Amino acid sequence: MSGVDIVTFGCRLNALESDVIRRAAAEAGLVDAVIVNTCAVTAEAERQARQAIRRARRERPAARVIVTGCAATLAPARYAALDEVDVVLDNTAKLRTESYAKLPSAPHPDPLPASGEREGREWRLDRVPSPRPRGEGQIRARAYLQVQRGCDHRCTFCIIPYARGPSRSLPFADIVAEARRLVAAGVPEIVLTGVDLTAYGADLPDGLHLGDLIRRLLDAVPELRRLRLSSLDPAEIDDALWALIADEPRLLPHLHFSLQAGDDVILKRMKRRHSRAQAIAAAGRARALRPDIALGADLIAGFPTESEDMFRRSLDLVGECGLAFLHVFPYSPRPGTPAARMPQLDPALVRERARRLREMGASALGAELARRVGDTSDALIERPGHGHADCYAGVRCDEAAVVGAVRRMRFVGVTGGELIGVPLG
Repeated sequence: MSGVDIVTFGCRLNALESDVIRRAAAEAGLVDAVIVNTCAVTAEAERQARQAIRRARRERPAARVIVTGCAATLAPARYAALDEVDVVLDNTAKLRTESYAKLPSAPHPDPLPASGEREGREWRLDRVPSPRPRGEGQIRARAYLQVQRGCDHRCTFCIIPYARGPSRSLPFADIVAEARRLVAAGVPEIVLTGVDLTAYGADLPDGLHLGDLIRRLLDAVPELRRLRLSSLDPAEIDDALWALIADEPRLLPHLHFSLQAGDDVILKRMKRRHSRAQAIAAAGRARALRPDIALGADLIAGFPTESEDMFRRSLDLVGECGLAFLHVFPYSPRPGTPAARMPQLDPALVRERARRLREMGASALGAELARRVGDTSDALIERPGHGHADCYAGVRCDEAAVVGAVRRMRFVGVTGGELIGVPLG
């Protein structure tokens, strides 16, 4: 077996960058390789990446094994020391065609600098190949458009700023050009994404904020039918974005907040920029402006020093904010972060709290789906028989529905964590 396989761990941004890697490797003429795009958010993500590396060498003994991504950027020497690894590339090098054109015959002996240190604050899309809709010539229902990378904040639990570098915003002209290319390729829905999406524009001379960007993008690309946003910091949602949430139908009624915890003491120890009250207020404002909106959030279970009462406030936050879509992370100490030096909880307790939080999320999702039975909404068909409603709820529908089509549906029931949709007309 030959060809280039890419194994991706972590966030949507990594998934987007794996598409860029695929094109860069193809342009370089790479023909026999396994590229492991790692994540550094949790110890479990790194463990799974090491498993994938060993499996790649076992199953593809003749292939070049290339390791990249955040974990490889932070600890290149550690991955280069693995017998199974041929090459280590950092988060900047992985996106460049030339990185795959002349690969060294042995692993990198020296650590590579993090992408932010190497690249600085300037960022232009023409520096790297653009991702293309998966399967050239085939319809891809949803595409991610990265408009921001890096982070200037230092939450005490997070290693990502060290791997991704400082916050950089993609210039507006590049965003419009990429959106037009995706729409021309048949993509009906674009998701704007970034490491710290609400920080968009702070480093640009024109003073654009995220809300300004979205308004101007929708004006510049009127053929873009559906726009969705990835994770937002509730402390940084600007007034222009709130106005769009209220009155722009092409901005889909689904927000995902980066909340992390529901207790003010833990939020302060995390160095988050919002309080519990501000999180609840943001959720309430979103629902008041757009009653059909669905909300999700990232939450961490078992942060150092978290008591049972503190954890209970995170559980309660799910109901108080009306969160339907949870991403739950058991806390994992990341070497080099302040939280790793705090008093740690028993790992078994961390896992147990993560389980309880996921159970709360499953219950909240079930209630959200039940409330939407009888409603009508558009749904984007992403694979035969399955899609997502505007509110991001999964939809099960007629297998004959065309992938990439947007169908108006009435929801008549719930099955397997999805709404049952019946096309109208």
